[in-house]
Amino acid sequence: MSSERRLSRGERIVLASHNKGKLVEFRALLAETGIEIVSAAELDLAEPEETADSFEGNAAIKALAAARATGLPALSDDSGFCVSALDGRPGIYSARWAGPGGDMMVAMQRVHDEMGDSADKKAAFVAVLCLAWPDGTTRFAEGRCEGTICWPPRGDHGHGYDPMFVPEGDCRSFAELSSDEKNATSHRGRALTRFLKTCVSTDPV
Repeated sequence: MSSERRLSRGERIVLASHNKGKLVEFRALLAETGIEIVSAAELDLAEPEETADSFEGNAAIKALAAARATGLPALSDDSGFCVSALDGRPGIYSARWAGPGGDMMVAMQRVHDEMGDSADKKAAFVAVLCLAWPDGTTRFAEGRCEGTICWPPRGDHGHGYDPMFVPEGDCRSFAELSSDEKNATSHRGRALTRFLKTCVSTDPV
């Protein structure tokens, strides 16, 4: 179900994620709206099983579960690392490639190993945001950032596959950029820009 429903500035929402890195990013990106964000981890919400076959479907699963559990609007994102030489993998399975321990070095090494000596180094980060209300209403916004693979991984900032991804127009990996630099061009930053334009009211608080 979708509509033109919007969040009010200053409203309280749940971020349907247990990822601390994402929480920091979203709080920074939404700071100007006055929207108050509380995370699923802070509320001890269970993480629903992501059974959809698309970023949009998995984002909706997470947002709707958090909204219905709390009675508040909930924002989720489903994002992934899509490697051209691997036919778009790991894609929606990006987090799972890190294994049960969530070790991103394991995930990055797997990407490197499966690419072998491929000359195709193109990759992209994709993020789909879902804003859901307890009554089942949903809104979506998508962002994409194109770039190339670098090896070995570089940089100490960011999270996930950031150390092995160089965005178009730069020679540094995402993990070598400051938070402000990354947010200005990242897939999540671009999705948030669309989200702010289409899903958040422009009326003052």
